[in-house]
Amino acid sequence: MNRPKAWRAEPSRHRLYIAVAVVLLVLLVFFRWHSAERTDFGELPDFAGIEDVAAMKEAFYEYLTPIITHHNNSIRINRARLKALQKQGLVPGDLPQDEQRWLRELSARYELPWQTDTPPADLLRELLLRVDTIPLPLVLAQAAKESGWGRSRFAVEGNNLFGQWCYVEGCGIVPANRAAGAIHEAEAFSSVSESTRRYMNNLNTHERYREFRVLRAKIRKEGEPMTGMTLAKALLYYSERREEYVKEVRAMIRQFLRMPGRETST
Repeated sequence: MNRPKAWRAEPSRHRLYIAVAVVLLVLLVFFRWHSAERTDFGELPDFAGIEDVAAMKEAFYEYLTPIITHHNNSIRINRARLKALQKQGLVPGDLPQDEQRWLRELSARYELPWQTDTPPADLLRELLLRVDTIPLPLVLAQAAKESGWGRSRFAVEGNNLFGQWCYVEGCGIVPANRAAGAIHEAEAFSSVSESTRRYMNNLNTHERYREFRVLRAKIRKEGEPMTGMTLAKALLYYSERREEYVKEVRAMIRQFLRMPGRETST
């Protein structure tokens, strides 16, 4: 019985890994510089205290935009790393241990079971379906819609801007109008940044939003513009109100895009 060979980098493959590493390092430096990346974005401002509605909305956008950009750039870095593996035809079993560990951790983060018998091409294809960005205007619109522009009780008390629910006693904030016998709570987060990250991960992993991910991949494949207006159509199941909810989110995206200096946002 032949024993599996330990990983050994051949000269050509070794050069390939170095090239991939250099490309990824350049991408990492660029995205961090471009977004002035940081992890501390401060506490949720008191938007309810801003009396002028236009000023309040502008303040909401200005506060949340760098948080969304931060998480989208983190996704871009991981996606670029996956694309490099796919382009070079590298498979998990041929990778160094640290790369295999990264791939396992990424799979777990995106709730994709790691199975040794899964064909590498299938694994990378499904990861690339999930590890992808979400247009800024769409995230802003949903945050504004779900949190009342950051003024709702769930936003103020639990940094919950996206209407996320949890189902374990004590996991969050009990809704005032919760029916007897119901157990759902509005999930509480340590920060708005964490709430945003979890929302984006939810769209990128939950089976309810697979149509969203498939549409996004189709748009990428066809080389069409990736816009929040287009992707919003695939969020019917984000709310029980279905089509009406989507219409309202798209209306809020239009409102955002009409603001001075926002015309080029997608």
